[in-house]
Amino acid sequence: MPHWIDTHCHLDAPEFAADADGVRAQARAAGVQHIVIPAVQVAHADAVRSLAHRHGDSYALGIHPLYTPQAADDDLECLADLLAQYRCDPHLVAVGEIGLDFFVPGLDAERQTRFYRQQLQLARRFDLPVILHVRRSADALLKGLRELPVQGGIAHAFNGSLQQARAFIALGFKLGLGGALSYERALQLRRLATELPIEALVLETDAPDMPPHWIYRTAAERSAGLPQGRNAPAELPRIAQVLADLWGMPLEALAQQTEANAVQALPRLRGRVG
Repeated sequence: MPHWIDTHCHLDAPEFAADADGVRAQARAAGVQHIVIPAVQVAHADAVRSLAHRHGDSYALGIHPLYTPQAADDDLECLADLLAQYRCDPHLVAVGEIGLDFFVPGLDAERQTRFYRQQLQLARRFDLPVILHVRRSADALLKGLRELPVQGGIAHAFNGSLQQARAFIALGFKLGLGGALSYERALQLRRLATELPIEALVLETDAPDMPPHWIYRTAAERSAGLPQGRNAPAELPRIAQVLADLWGMPLEALAQQTEANAVQALPRLRGRVG
């Protein structure tokens, strides 16, 4: 059975509160040997760290752009303190999830940008890669990375242009692909996945979010009483099969390549996976 790395899974999310250990066990049985659990706010630091230690996985610490409205200004100082406290923890692999979101209405772009840039500074200070939230914000994120270079990382759930993708790759980033790839109508994303070098891609679920097509329920289906399926890390091998089919390559070869890519993006994974 191929072994996979889910480079982005919110195992600490409320949707998993009742059965996180069982969800992780199901993923392991499906071949998902390692999970990276990014925090979305400072208050989640203990939870993601505890889960990563309990299951032999990894975690990242950061403030997600969607959480900047409720974040206190001193949360950045708290994040710096946490990164200093755990800098020698081999389970800590990145600063994340950080970034910019220009899709959700009502967010303060200036505040998002301030949090993003200060967290890039923290990544530089602690010599860590970053896990980026990219939603209608690729150019602004790239501008920040050029002004405040970091050691690379992962552009999570990437769905931008080929030019933007190449710009992230040139700055040392891998691009995260997940459930969105499973939709037949995602023609641009599928084309992008084969136009880019396979060495630039990593796999992720973003569980419990970003459900693949076999889990997703339309509004009409939900109104008819069908519950929305919960995405989980055990779905990763099936998502990987979509990418393998697009590339016309064996699953085992894709597993080995995407594992190597993940380790290159997050060097602290080296020696802890494989």
